[in-house]
Amino acid sequence: MIAAVIGLFLVLSSDPEVLMTSGDAAFFRIAYPEAKETYEAALRSAPDDPRLLWRLARVSVCAAEVEPEESRRALLLKEAESFARKCIAVEPGCGEGHTWLAASLGYTALEAGMGEQVKLSRELIEETDKAIALNPGDDAAYSIRGSFYRALGNVGWLKRQLAALLLGEIPSGGFPEAEASLLTAIALAPDIMRHHYELGILYLDWGKTAEARRSLEHAARLEIRTAIDRPRKEKSLMLLRNLEKEDEPSIHP
Repeated sequence: MIAAVIGLFLVLSSDPEVLMTSGDAAFFRIAYPEAKETYEAALRSAPDDPRLLWRLARVSVCAAEVEPEESRRALLLKEAESFARKCIAVEPGCGEGHTWLAASLGYTALEAGMGEQVKLSRELIEETDKAIALNPGDDAAYSIRGSFYRALGNVGWLKRQLAALLLGEIPSGGFPEAEASLLTAIALAPDIMRHHYELGILYLDWGKTAEARRSLEHAARLEIRTAIDRPRKEKSLMLLRNLEKEDEPSIHP
């Protein structure tokens, strides 16, 4: 009852600082609808506050990551992109705006056609570069960039040349660049599951089984901090079981 009264007070409050603090608390509890609603309430009192805008981009991306319904997921990503772009328009020096714009573009690219993917990929790498230039300690930007380079490393040479010929130049890079970015993200924030998980997936794609096992084992031990960490942990454990099966000696009659 007391918690409900406090929650009602915060929602009715017009103080954006109070509401932002309450929104942060909800976000870190993985209560994304509550966090989004609270940030939006704060935004009504401070419509050009970049701190609220990038937080709304972040919570929209995190909600989209676990949204099973395709049209709803697309809407959340479009909202995240809009909030991030407004944040950057209001304050170009806000690194978090660039980071979460890159995140929204990365997920949007997964469902896009080849031509749109090339366009989005160029903007994504530009946005992570801007975010890192503004804040060299931005582990999320490094991690997003690492995931992008991993995807790029999975594009065959011929496909890359055809894409460049038909659609314009695509960014260079691949597995080594992905590894460097993800290792930097881990050095900056060693307790974030995403960084270790993505590194493990990279090593699997790269054929580096021992390194993949170490990274996935580390990921599986880490605390769940975002909603997508739950399926990440399950996927890490599943991949580790698969690797164990591959290591078992064959028994021939």
